[in-house]
Amino acid sequence: MNDSTVREFTSSSDTLRVYSGDRLLFSSEKERLLPLMEYIETCAPYEKDVTVLDRVVGNAAAFLLVKILCRETYGELGSEFAAKTLKHLGISYRFDETVPHIMNNQQNGMCPMEELSLGKTPDEFYQALKERLSGQ
Repeated sequence: MNDSTVREFTSSSDTLRVYSGDRLLFSSEKERLLPLMEYIETCAPYEKDVTVLDRVVGNAAAFLLVKILCRETYGELGSEFAAKTLKHLGISYRFDETVPHIMNNQQNGMCPMEELSLGKTPDEFYQALKERLSGQ
């Protein structure tokens, strides 16, 4: 991923962009994991070796990146959990800032999705997330 693409993303209102080479495949201004879930649900079959630019990359997002065949990712903010997962799964990453974990909206604990992802495989997390989003 080149620096001009990252600068263009960070100066935009987009929260997520997915590229295949220099070609923009998907962008969204939605919050949290919704853009990644929308990409998963609407863009299959997935292009291989995509690059994903995201505002926040926690462990939950890292697990979803595996599902969409991501090769590299950039995040303005990333968690240590995500960094460990991405490294383990062979996805290169760059974070502007790394924190121990992604915080919840009240800034008084761990993000519920980061917490939900811990101790799971990417597939187990995806199933748990789908169940949570469908209200089961």
